[in-house]
Amino acid sequence: MIPREFLISVAAVTLLLTACAGWTPSQPAAHSGPTPSGAQNPANQDSAGVQVFPLQNPAVKELLADASSAESIGDYNRAAVLLERALRIEPRDPEILQSMAEVQLQNGDFEQALNFAVRSYDTGPRVGEICSRNWRTIADARGHLGDRSGSAEAAQRASSCMSSRPERL
Repeated sequence: MIPREFLISVAAVTLLLTACAGWTPSQPAAHSGPTPSGAQNPANQDSAGVQVFPLQNPAVKELLADASSAESIGDYNRAAVLLERALRIEPRDPEILQSMAEVQLQNGDFEQALNFAVRSYDTGPRVGEICSRNWRTIADARGHLGDRSGSAEAAQRASSCMSSRPERL
């Protein structure tokens, strides 16, 4: 005879697994708005990497949505203010850092754009769309700052984000 506690445990686990089976994570909102020299072009769909999107604080999600709206109408100063607020909450979030880099690129502050894109790369994934956006932004910023070879090297690294595995430490 099977103990009653065992049957109850099996039933509880089964219910839990059944409840989780239908859940799928939501994708982050696609960025809309002007594209700074190609920094936000959609990533290639044939990437060998897996893009992982962590859960975001609801306040951060709202700030990012508001920043995206401001950016879509060309209000880059407002977008920067909203992204700064988001960075106070999540200072190491690669998506926020990259969005700030792209806004700074639009504002013509190429040093800041480079700084934010490098910080985003340092804290973000080494493959996938965010990696590619990091390097395209770095390439654009370096090009505007007169570093032609650095710009070309960064552009090359952008394409490798979509087809290579991350380096092992």
